[in-house]
Amino acid sequence: MYNKLVRLEVMKNLGKEVDDFISSYLTPVEKIWQPTDFLPDPSSDSFKYDVEELQTYAREMGYDLFVTLIGDCITEEALPSYESWIMGIDGVEQENRSGWSQWVRSWTAEENRHGDLLNKYLYLCGRVNMREMEITTQYLIQDGFDIGTSMDPYRNFVYTSFQETATNISHRRVGSLAKQTGNTKLSRMCGVIAADEARHAKAYKHFVTRIFELDPSEMMLAFEDMMRKKIVMPAHLMRESGQKAGELWGHFSDAAQRAMVYTGQDYINILSELLNDWKIEHISGLNEKAEKAQEYLMKLPGRLQKITDRISTPDQEYQFKWVKS
Repeated sequence: MYNKLVRLEVMKNLGKEVDDFISSYLTPVEKIWQPTDFLPDPSSDSFKYDVEELQTYAREMGYDLFVTLIGDCITEEALPSYESWIMGIDGVEQENRSGWSQWVRSWTAEENRHGDLLNKYLYLCGRVNMREMEITTQYLIQDGFDIGTSMDPYRNFVYTSFQETATNISHRRVGSLAKQTGNTKLSRMCGVIAADEARHAKAYKHFVTRIFELDPSEMMLAFEDMMRKKIVMPAHLMRESGQKAGELWGHFSDAAQRAMVYTGQDYINILSELLNDWKIEHISGLNEKAEKAQEYLMKLPGRLQKITDRISTPDQEYQFKWVKS
């Protein structure tokens, strides 16, 4: 169990810097892109042609890649769960219009555009059973999620640092693979979403860096605890109609790995990146327990690599209800 009073004090001190966080890592509403900037314009004479072009490229996408795109959209659409969870973190006071609560609202506002853009794209592409996709989205929000952080800001910021980096990789890879087949419009959509995720990852990593400066031993122990539990993806309870919560996740994860969008190697690479960004090896002034946590974390990438090298991705494709036959 963590010391809540210390957490609250650290969050209060960092809360004084939130205005700087927002201006450094988020983009003003009037300046940032909106989904409409990348979608066919219904009022344009070329609308019918633009939609036909979009549908042609969508039909040509490989099955696993297309499924991964849909799953990425559903993950983004479950944003209400993520916002409500972060709003409940110790040190975030919802009734305030400033400080941490304003960060969460501003971050949510940027993130909300991602699912909006991808959802409209998938609706127009004509290859998706939208009702089945919508059922999965509703279930995902209804089922919520348990990411093993409780309401601890330290653990939550480790999770968001990892997860924002993972979503950056996933969107960027889908965009890159789409571009290889000439689908430049989808590539641009995924690219701008990935760029947002990269900025958000930098923000959460910065929060952890600041906490290491203020409370190094407890931050180290929180990092160790999250990595021992393993970082679960926010859509780990994903399901289709007629399924139980979480029943679909393994199939989706396999598809993403076969498409080389997000793999076990990416998990290890993100961990290594965080160890480097937070200079874990060089943090000093730790108590004995935190020093052991530090040692564990530095050895972890090597241990995970040995396991990952022995794992093979199933070849059999699962037939998702999201995709029209």
